[in-house]
Amino acid sequence: MKYKTLIGLEIHAELLTDSKIFCGCSTIFGKEENTQCCPICLGLPGTLPVINKRVIEMAIRAGFALNCEIAKKSKMDRKHYFYPDLPKAYQISQYNKPLCTHGKITIEKENKETKEIRIRRIHIEEDAGKSIHPEEEGSLVDYNRAGVPLIEIVTEPDMTSSKEACQFLEKLKAILQYIGVSDCKMEQGSLRCDLNINVQVEGNHLVSEIVEIKNLNSFKAVGKAIEYEEKRHIALLEKNKNTQKETRRWDEEKKQTILMRRKEYAEDYRYFSDPDLVVLEINEKWVKEIQAHLPELPADKQKRFIRDYDLPLYDAEILTSTREMADYFEDIVKEFEHPKMISNWIMTELYRNLKEREGCIKDLKFQIRDFVQLLKYIEEGIISNNIGKKVFHEMYETGKKPETIVKEKGWIQVSDENLIKEMVQSVVHEHPQSVIDYKSGKERVLGFLVGKVMKMSKGKANPQIVNTLIKEALKE
Repeated sequence: MKYKTLIGLEIHAELLTDSKIFCGCSTIFGKEENTQCCPICLGLPGTLPVINKRVIEMAIRAGFALNCEIAKKSKMDRKHYFYPDLPKAYQISQYNKPLCTHGKITIEKENKETKEIRIRRIHIEEDAGKSIHPEEEGSLVDYNRAGVPLIEIVTEPDMTSSKEACQFLEKLKAILQYIGVSDCKMEQGSLRCDLNINVQVEGNHLVSEIVEIKNLNSFKAVGKAIEYEEKRHIALLEKNKNTQKETRRWDEEKKQTILMRRKEYAEDYRYFSDPDLVVLEINEKWVKEIQAHLPELPADKQKRFIRDYDLPLYDAEILTSTREMADYFEDIVKEFEHPKMISNWIMTELYRNLKEREGCIKDLKFQIRDFVQLLKYIEEGIISNNIGKKVFHEMYETGKKPETIVKEKGWIQVSDENLIKEMVQSVVHEHPQSVIDYKSGKERVLGFLVGKVMKMSKGKANPQIVNTLIKEALKE
């Protein structure tokens, strides 16, 4: 039998506001436990929430960026459940009147066709606290995160593979970062993902029960959980059994999902409108202002990079993967009008160093003008491309200027044709067999001879001049 996997995602993104959703407490990450709390976010009796207008604005920004319809009226609801990190024993969220509905993100399939992943809704809500389980007995709760504003983005079950799900998440993450509503730092919990999955037999009504996988904190974990659940569902169906409607979690060490609890339903949460918060009436003029101030989105920027800078699709995809990277590229292009050369260096040397050291562009020790100077040295033949890589590494590690590094290391490229010609003649004289082999049609020995000249010059000889002069010498 052929099976089709159905995947829907629920993504929680922490909003980049300075204060929490219903009080003035700070949202800064990493502060000492329980130092960013007040009676409101601790849910003490007699306190009243007041909604943060900036939260609504950011949710609407996300709605426009994800092609959603924006509600004219919306409201807040109470979602009841009991857990130590939820101080009020209910969460203020949205149920039947979310801010944004009916959106979509377009992804590219392997055959270059596109596929739309529908977004059912985007709603705002408050985050819970964080339970901490030290090695000794007992558990602790940090309420710094309680009341931090979130948007929850709920998709339709339109994804059919782990690859599509991860591709969707990558695009979503880029969009949220571009519009400045979330930093999407999964390691800090500001982007979390729940996964709903089941499988069906193609051409048949046989379908497994939907299972939810909670709190996946990396795209890699999402992919692995999908692949594990696919196999588990299919194996049960083939034994004439079925999955249970349940909530599970991903165990990274065991590489499998683990049962947490049987699935809750909407009625279990006893939703009702929050009596302390008024209905939200969204001003149409304000909404249009929010839309007008949206920045250029990744897909539009990608098309512009291909059109204006004559870049291949692959380059444009990498350069626009984050707003920070795209802005950095364009800042360099303003000073050095060779887009493809800049793209090559960013995608190789810069991207590799950032990834290896888990760094970011804002923390670079050198300035844009230093990067431009390095590229000019290579373009003008003052240093070779290989020497340029060494200079870049030194710049990255120390922040020194390229001119200082080149002088200190003595890396200025030799372009004196008479001097290079002497080295070429010496190498050709020392390897007569290579000359014979070349003349008999074995052109690959050319690279061998070029390498010998480069070694003799300690890497300083201009490789293009070396190549030309060796070919001339071999014709004699």
